[in-house]
Amino acid sequence: MFEAKLHIREAGVDARDGAVFQRLSPVDGLPVTTAVAAGKRDVNDAANAAAAAFPAWQKTSNADKRAILTRARDLMIERADELIEIGMQELGSTGEWTRFNIDIAAKVFDEAMEMPDKIDAWTRTTRKDGVTSTQIRQPVGVVLAIAPWNAAVTLAIRAIIWPLACGNTVVFKASELCPKLHSSIVDILCDAGLPAGAVCSVLHAPEAAESVVETLISHPAVRRINFTGSTRIGRRIAEISAKYLKPCLLELSDKAALIVLEDADVKAAATAASFGAYFNSGQICMATERIVVVDAIADTFIAEMEAQCAALLTKKHRHKVGDLISGDAAKRVRNLIEDALSKGATLRVGGEVTGAHVQPTLLDNVTPEMQIYREESFGPVASIIRVRDEAEAITVANDTEYGLVASVYTSNSDRMLDIAQRIETGTCHFNGPTVFDDPAMPFGGVKASGYGRFGGDAMMTEFTDLRWITMQDPKSEFPFWT
Repeated sequence: MFEAKLHIREAGVDARDGAVFQRLSPVDGLPVTTAVAAGKRDVNDAANAAAAAFPAWQKTSNADKRAILTRARDLMIERADELIEIGMQELGSTGEWTRFNIDIAAKVFDEAMEMPDKIDAWTRTTRKDGVTSTQIRQPVGVVLAIAPWNAAVTLAIRAIIWPLACGNTVVFKASELCPKLHSSIVDILCDAGLPAGAVCSVLHAPEAAESVVETLISHPAVRRINFTGSTRIGRRIAEISAKYLKPCLLELSDKAALIVLEDADVKAAATAASFGAYFNSGQICMATERIVVVDAIADTFIAEMEAQCAALLTKKHRHKVGDLISGDAAKRVRNLIEDALSKGATLRVGGEVTGAHVQPTLLDNVTPEMQIYREESFGPVASIIRVRDEAEAITVANDTEYGLVASVYTSNSDRMLDIAQRIETGTCHFNGPTVFDDPAMPFGGVKASGYGRFGGDAMMTEFTDLRWITMQDPKSEFPFWT
């Protein structure tokens, strides 16, 4: 069994009151990790430690920051096997999924290392009417970072490293569903040579989540919040942050659509749809939940999708899909499938649920009356929605409260920009899957998928303050005064 403890100035810190909680395996229900359960005093200790570490980290040279981040990246890669084993035990995820996470996280490091120099280079100086004005960007202080379990390594690294690269210190609130994996990531970062307190980790029992989050947000030293997770929780974090006038970056739920137009490469579209819908058992914010297909090619496309799914249903390829985070999550997905079938959907492939495992499932003839048309399944279920033409396809794609990502398959490059501008998402891909990320690019949603952007130069806006500094003639005359 694993043990997970807090990291406050150093690793291996227990709760002041000795409280712990257990993480149970999603596969067999047996205990996997005994984790420290932080209370209010522990949470404040973490925020105070990060605040105390901020001045030294802010003044650390860019070269030294890059050297530490480089060592942290390399340590993460060196300890990949350890992280993979923890992920398989705590989350029921495949080893391939966690390794993929680590590969993407390494790219986040590579992009973030450029940020200190970019911030310095951003400085603007102008002179007008005898006044020299300088605009600078500088770190904000302590950032509260909250990452989910579903892409545990990538999203934890993204939540922590970008603020850190901008010169801030971080309190990382780990997911109670992978306490050992998340606490191990913080230990690795700190082993690379960060000042004590520059990154602190907070673990908590599931029932204490809201109390811990509000305590952290309300702490005077915490200046920004970034959160990746469900819209339901994101709304609550936004409410708490607003109460304390703290800006936050929210990347939330989605109901991503992949549109297949009449001139698409059908086989390529089916391959992308299969990957997007079933990778990590659909437990990805960018997962392809809706496949919007023009009638003219719908039957041909579905035949290709069925062939893709047939391969995934064999024992040989089950490792590509994995299990859901819990048996309860699988039951919820089963209920969505049963509701759709009871209202006229056609089961093309899959549909069986065993414990925490859901077969890759393809539903045809999905309509707005069905729960799965609007609700994020967060499972390996793809819904076929048939439409007449491009105009109806875009209408259907926009017929959701969410707006994180969409994908369109068409061979007509002349209409791509026009289509992209009519789709209500933060990101739109053409001839590629909905599941695609590039740490150099701004990623985030619109509508109920949140606000703010992760990645690239957008991080300066999210994790630095814009300041205006003037130098004036001390003998200046003031209007109506001198």
